[in-house]
Amino acid sequence: MRFARLGPVGQEIPVVWDGDRALDLRPLTKDIDGEFLTLAREEVRNAILEGRLSEVTDAASLRVGAPIARPSAVYCIGMNYAAHAREGGSEPPVNMVMFMKAPNTIIGPDDDVVIPRGSTKTDWEVELGLVIGERASYLASPEEARKHIAGYTIANDLSERDWQLAISGGQWSKGKSAPGYLPLGPALVTPDEVAADDVRLQSKVNGEQRQDSRTSDLIFNIGHIVWELSQYLTLEPGDLILTGTPEGVALSGRFPYLAAGDVVELEIDGLGSQRQNVVAA
Repeated sequence: MRFARLGPVGQEIPVVWDGDRALDLRPLTKDIDGEFLTLAREEVRNAILEGRLSEVTDAASLRVGAPIARPSAVYCIGMNYAAHAREGGSEPPVNMVMFMKAPNTIIGPDDDVVIPRGSTKTDWEVELGLVIGERASYLASPEEARKHIAGYTIANDLSERDWQLAISGGQWSKGKSAPGYLPLGPALVTPDEVAADDVRLQSKVNGEQRQDSRTSDLIFNIGHIVWELSQYLTLEPGDLILTGTPEGVALSGRFPYLAAGDVVELEIDGLGSQRQNVVAA
């Protein structure tokens, strides 16, 4: 299944795509949130089969919002592709690196990206995002952890590199949490519809290739990430985890940082694509 949220900011309609039809989920839920995701697939499947969901006939003309309502937490895995770690001047980590991003950074996949005031080094990062569908704490194994995943989506983990590294005080989140620094979507795709352990992920800036890799290159794979996080914290339904970005970012020194007028495009096989115009504050 493919879930999405369509409409103006703050007024998004939760939908499920049935082929090329967007079906209104409001008879079942007020939003695509943790409570809904704990029940989603069987409830939705039955509602579709029984014809209880009406079509959103103007779906094609509506803004695409982030595919989940604001999560309680956004957990991010750093340096999870070896080549990306090295382009940033580090060796691949032996222990999984985690940082956090403010949940209010989330915007729609095609919303404008605003360069924050004072930023000179806003960078792009295409990432596979996963959303938790069932509370997870002290999971027994990576295999068990996979049962707690509601679905996958595309994320742009935008970063202000000076704020993240030069004036961070030793923590990364200062450079990760500017307004609008997390375009997400267009859809949340359930695990049965995408082989997320080996999909191609790409980014382009102004039509030029920047990143091109596969999730099979992750140092810590999807199951391991959820399992290990559950040993240190409790994952709640609706929480978002960003699994890491591959090489090809501006931090490498090979490309300029983002500036007003740039266009960023991201794509992950089976999950769709994003396109953001970069604008000045």
